[in-house]
Amino acid sequence: MSRMSDLHLTLSCAIQDGEYSFAEIAEMYNVPFEWVNNVAIELAAQGDDDRLDDYDDSMDGDFDSAMASAGYGTDEDYGYYGDE
Repeated sequence: MSRMSDLHLTLSCAIQDGEYSFAEIAEMYNVPFEWVNNVAIELAAQGDDDRLDDYDDSMDGDFDSAMASAGYGTDEDYGYYGDE
């Protein structure tokens, strides 16, 4: 096996063990966080990493949540509740 294959396998095992966060794994193996994250994404795509199933992305890319985060609030904050 090549060094990259060995590293990929090592990162995969560390992620699946679930003992350390992705940042801790990156630090332990002296690799960029993005590498660990990419391996985790591959595992999730294969259905091999249950830790990523808990990620709540329901508000990702949502216009209302973006505006609320920017300090503009939602329509309800300004008294508008839809067509009445």
